[in-house]
Amino acid sequence: MSQPIYLFSISSHPDTISVNSLNIQLLQPQIDFTKYDFIIATSKQVFKALELYNYSEYSSKKFLCISNATAKSCIDTMCEVLEVGSGYGDDLSRVISNYPKDSKWLYLRAEIVASNFVEKSRKQGFSIDETTLYKSDCSDEIQNVVVSSNATLIFTSPSSVKCFYKTRSIDATHKVIVIGASTKKALPLGIICEVSPNVSIDSCVKLAKSL
Repeated sequence: MSQPIYLFSISSHPDTISVNSLNIQLLQPQIDFTKYDFIIATSKQVFKALELYNYSEYSSKKFLCISNATAKSCIDTMCEVLEVGSGYGDDLSRVISNYPKDSKWLYLRAEIVASNFVEKSRKQGFSIDETTLYKSDCSDEIQNVVVSSNATLIFTSPSSVKCFYKTRSIDATHKVIVIGASTKKALPLGIICEVSPNVSIDSCVKLAKSL
């Protein structure tokens, strides 16, 4: 019998025991979209939050999306993708550096973020404003889930790791997979993990099945 695979994420996958890790609260701060040339999105939650606004306010803007999954949410919301990053927040400063320094950028973000690409880009002379469109806290589901021994655990964000550790810990029988470097850094020292070769849940699940 195959070992169970637990996915700790706000997304699900049919081949896993999917555990919603976060409660998301969408916000609606006032935004003057006309001030900006490009918008930065690092999560599909951005496009859910944008549904609270009049589509005509942002429909003409192009979005720099952190990953293919975020780009899909952009397209599904009838928005235009400017460029797709590598999946890592820290790499976005490199992408932004390819554009004119007089471009005006708006980063639509979560309340808490793991990357400091905005600071790096500002030091390079780029103008980036930030607006918080959503915030999150740990779900009851991740704090109350019963995780069996000899299971594979997939974490897709630093927040999912932190929420998991609020009520339990990883034991020696568990195999751990993380979606990227930022999530790996959130693990306690001494925890051995595998990093997914691609920044996607599908890639994490494929790796889990190969272990």
